[in-house]
Amino acid sequence: MGLRLPVGDVTVLLGPPGARRGVMSALDDASGRCASGHASVRVHRLAAHASDGVHERLDAIEAVAGQGATIVLVDRFTDGLAAPDRRRLLAALRPVATAGRAVLVDDADPVAALAVADGALRADPAGGLAPEPLGIDALAS
Repeated sequence: MGLRLPVGDVTVLLGPPGARRGVMSALDDASGRCASGHASVRVHRLAAHASDGVHERLDAIEAVAGQGATIVLVDRFTDGLAAPDRRRLLAALRPVATAGRAVLVDDADPVAALAVADGALRADPAGGLAPEPLGIDALAS
């Protein structure tokens, strides 16, 4: 699957849960490329175990910030947490992106993820992806 993500942005996957899971599983952690497609870049996938608490997950976000990945895939990282904890973790992704990474988020609560998003992609059951407008312009349409 070819996918271009803007560096410095948090992009949220929208659409049916199965379609979003399909997108995340199709992305290969070992084949990230720069915008020109010539050089490979490091990809890091953030995922959590059900037993991981908020502090372990925050530590994982902090660790990925220091690992030098250019692309960070956030794969259902807030599953099993209460709404305030999900929002706290999702907000912690903003500095990861603004430090020069492309962050792609699939979250069980896409509405909470949209609160920190710069952009969104809508996944459809057939495997397609389309940009989804955000912000005031989206409300006007």
